[in-house]
Amino acid sequence: MSKLILIRHGQSVWNKKNVFTGWVDVPLSREGVGEALKAGEQIAGIEFDVIFTSVQIRAIETAMIAMAANNSQKTPVVIHTEGKMAEWTTIYNDAMSRNVIPVYRDWHLNERYYGELQGKNKAETAEVYGEEQVHIWRRSYDVAPPDGECLKDTAERTIPFFTDTILPQLQAGKNVLVSAHGNSLRSIVMHIDGLSEEEVLKLEIPTGVPLYFEYNDGVVKRVM
Repeated sequence: MSKLILIRHGQSVWNKKNVFTGWVDVPLSREGVGEALKAGEQIAGIEFDVIFTSVQIRAIETAMIAMAANNSQKTPVVIHTEGKMAEWTTIYNDAMSRNVIPVYRDWHLNERYYGELQGKNKAETAEVYGEEQVHIWRRSYDVAPPDGECLKDTAERTIPFFTDTILPQLQAGKNVLVSAHGNSLRSIVMHIDGLSEEEVLKLEIPTGVPLYFEYNDGVVKRVM
């Protein structure tokens, strides 16, 4: 039986400012750092074999801060696959190589792209377009904001990544940590829990709170 833990990044600076963030690469707020550390304490007893994050700094920070509280004493190491970073990050000590948790970053786990809303205050945007329209952009399944992604678009990149890349790790008996974003994780949970397009709209993924799943007998199931 292998474990899958999903964590939405801790509060970001723009979460705190109530601003649409999307693919803008902003860091965690001070509160977000605390949330990441608390999440790490909650999963400190799980020995992870592999970590996946988006390429966005708030998700990477969350994973690394959370792992600072882990009891395994292993070192999470970002894996580079191109250029000098791939060549010059080689570890030449067998003992240290065995003590590494590989961290893979992939854009398929990025937050939903908010298009022309990125950088705009949510309350001010509602004043311009109306609360109902902004609510539709934020919470509908298949209506995208101007030049952005809807949740359906996000699911079309996150779910194949989950089935093709993350699931095989679970099938191999490995414990997996995924640090990503509200909408990228909503789409993955929709797939795992078998939620309908209507049901997923009610799904909330709070910042910095681990979601627990187990893989057993060919099935991924939520356990908490």
